[in-house]
Amino acid sequence: MGKQHILAIPYPAQGHVIPLLELSQRLVAQSFKVTFVNTEFNHKRVVNALSDQDNLANQIHLVSIPDGMEPSEDRNNLVRLTEGILKVMPGKLEELIRKINRSDDKKITCVIADQSMGWALEVAKKMIIRGAAFSPPSAAMLASAFSIPELINDGIINSYGTPVGNQMIQLSPNMPLIGGSNLVWACMGELTEQKFIFEFMVRNNKVMEVADWIICNSSDKLEPGAFALFTNLLPIGPLLARHRLGKPAGCFWPEDSTCLEWLDQQPTHSVIYVAYGSFTVFDKIQFQELALGLELTGRPFLWVVRPDLTHESNDAYPMGFRERVATHGRLVGWAPQQEVLSHPSVACFLSHCGWNSTMEGLSNGIPFLCWPYFADQFLNESYICDTWKIGLRFNRDESGIVRKGEIKDKVEHLLNDKTFRERALDLKEVAAESVNEGGCSHNNFNKLIEWMKTEKSCSNHRQA
Repeated sequence: MGKQHILAIPYPAQGHVIPLLELSQRLVAQSFKVTFVNTEFNHKRVVNALSDQDNLANQIHLVSIPDGMEPSEDRNNLVRLTEGILKVMPGKLEELIRKINRSDDKKITCVIADQSMGWALEVAKKMIIRGAAFSPPSAAMLASAFSIPELINDGIINSYGTPVGNQMIQLSPNMPLIGGSNLVWACMGELTEQKFIFEFMVRNNKVMEVADWIICNSSDKLEPGAFALFTNLLPIGPLLARHRLGKPAGCFWPEDSTCLEWLDQQPTHSVIYVAYGSFTVFDKIQFQELALGLELTGRPFLWVVRPDLTHESNDAYPMGFRERVATHGRLVGWAPQQEVLSHPSVACFLSHCGWNSTMEGLSNGIPFLCWPYFADQFLNESYICDTWKIGLRFNRDESGIVRKGEIKDKVEHLLNDKTFRERALDLKEVAAESVNEGGCSHNNFNKLIEWMKTEKSCSNHRQA
């Protein structure tokens, strides 16, 4: 039998593209042919961000389809983006698959779709192609989505997903405790947006019934409660480039690798690494408090400042800030994060707590300072601070601002208490054991490979 041909399609957001590309690169290493489908908008960003040394385009067939939005529209508007996706992309994906199957000697044999793109599995089923769902966030996030009927029956949320009060929720004893207002759909904009996202998730849950597999970028050792609650979830993570040859790919912005040379010049366990992912936006007051807080620590810091991190079109930094921190602060537009977090000079990770960042920090034994912005990030913060106890959360003042003094105090608390790093190093070993030979994630990945290499679909493997 020749190479099997896999089509992979992520939800069009940075935190979804990178882990699915990581999985795709692993499949290529297992002799699969992979076609990776980004939206046209993100395809251009990924290709433009590739360096001359990147070999991604030679490994994986990078293609694109429209997302139903105009070029100038805001892709951070998740309601508008999702509306465009549902209206346009199913038809375009079907056209693409038919075109590939007509022109390529290797027809598409399996579709791996982001769990948030469940409609792609419906397209696969219609075309009699096997399908697997890939969940980039935590298994706990997926478990909370799958528990929506029970949450409604228990009176924790109403039929529109709106929390009734702010009851604390724990789906199982080994899972994080989280407030109803911090459920993933309940902290994404205004009520109208929350209702839309909630209904989209309910619809997506039903679509998951057609998936042959639901695979997760996690480990059963890190989330035993979630995997015990939903035994059809298959952990194959953490998916990190350091566990294979090559480097991460799929960034939307070019990486500034010169920051690694700067890190080489810093003392061991001295640098505060600050990065807020691809969605977080600050107003000017909060941005300046963060800057002044980092300055106040007196410690070296590496701060990733995206061009759109603030609403300000002009320079939002406090007056004279960049000059004052020039000797010990490094500001970059985007960083090679996995390489940064594995660098011996990094002391802690001030993070938005996206799941990719959480897994990358944890897998390198780095303690956290948690600053969640939206979606599943509050759930991940609960894992970090309450379940794993490898980080601290910030307190906000009466106006909702994290002040500079609070930032300085939490940095000092985290770095002066050695138990945070000790626990983080213990979890690093747990994560490594999962993906190393003989570990649960390693064995599950091999099961997935064997299934994809067989001619017939296994109808009962989810219950096995």
